[in-house]
Amino acid sequence: MQPMHDRPRIYLDNAATSWPKPPAVYEAVDRYQRELGAAAGRAAYREAAEVERLVADARRGVARLIGVEDSSRVVFTLNGTDSLNSAIHGVVRPGDHVITTVVEHNSVLRPLRYLEETCDVKVTRVPCDAAGVVDPRDIEAAITPQTSLIAMLHASNVTGALQPAAEVGRIARERDVLLLLDAAQSIGHLPLSVDELNVDLLAAPGHKGLLGPLGTGLLYVRPGVENRLTPLRQGGTGTNSEDDVQPLRLPQKYESGNLNVPGIAGLGAGVTHLLGKGLDEIRQRDEQLTQRLLDGLAAIEGLTLHGPAQAAARVGVVSISIAGYDPQEVSATLDAAYRIQTRSGLHCAPRMHRALGTFEAGGTVRFSLGHFTTEQEIDTTIAALQEIAAAEI
Repeated sequence: MQPMHDRPRIYLDNAATSWPKPPAVYEAVDRYQRELGAAAGRAAYREAAEVERLVADARRGVARLIGVEDSSRVVFTLNGTDSLNSAIHGVVRPGDHVITTVVEHNSVLRPLRYLEETCDVKVTRVPCDAAGVVDPRDIEAAITPQTSLIAMLHASNVTGALQPAAEVGRIARERDVLLLLDAAQSIGHLPLSVDELNVDLLAAPGHKGLLGPLGTGLLYVRPGVENRLTPLRQGGTGTNSEDDVQPLRLPQKYESGNLNVPGIAGLGAGVTHLLGKGLDEIRQRDEQLTQRLLDGLAAIEGLTLHGPAQAAARVGVVSISIAGYDPQEVSATLDAAYRIQTRSGLHCAPRMHRALGTFEAGGTVRFSLGHFTTEQEIDTTIAALQEIAAAEI
């Protein structure tokens, strides 16, 4: 076995946060910190004006990535969880009914549980099939006259399964119900159009598929939805300073306080990198690598794959179980013996694991591919799992 100190780091935890970032991301953050250093929207001197342009360019880049012409509809947030909370708490009122699914992350499950317990909100959690996919007919059947919101993810952070978001969006639009889409695992990995998906609110972190730094996020707000979306914070925006009421103009209505400009600088550079590569090309490569991993894992005796068997039906997130092994044990062995870095456990999605039957076993081992994952890394990972499953280490 090759000594650990000679083994390269194989990072397969991109569903948690992407690494490495493109060099331009590091350079953008460093340049802001060393050369600009001004707050956004707070002054008119040269560096402050350049910061304004930097933030505007990042906003336009994100808008272009999701098929939006009016970039003011893209609100920068603290992270993906902040985006989801801003949407859920900003739209749902006491007495409302909300539909979600068992495949959701705790960033959706916990705010909805809180509203159930404190605001007389009713929540329906629709089931999924054995591959972790929700049936749009179940969502449609759950709609009541009190339903104000459907909150669902686009791709599972456990199985990688892509959900039928466009069909759910069509149903929601026909029934005058808002659709909040959690794009944490899909944005930056595949072409995404909010119009084609009939999305009213799209929430995402900036540090995963978009390749930005931690502490960045975004919320897209469809035209008209701002009339129903109450801002969670009020405060300084650098605009309308003569008034002690929150401005109504977007994005300032939802961006009180100083923006994380170093993070947004890096996020803008990450988005520029993605646009330069092209989302179609990125998706094709992700599918090829994911299918290579799926095919290799499917041949390992004693190993169970969770989620769709075909890469076209998922993003590059793959969860497994190995008979006789605790998930934490597998992850620890992969790191200690092979320098392969994964995540094990429930992945903040307890209802998904109950649906898969993996909850009592402590969850799964998750491999999540990134923009810089290579075929060699995939093959090395498959070989390592073959050894672990055969108890040859």
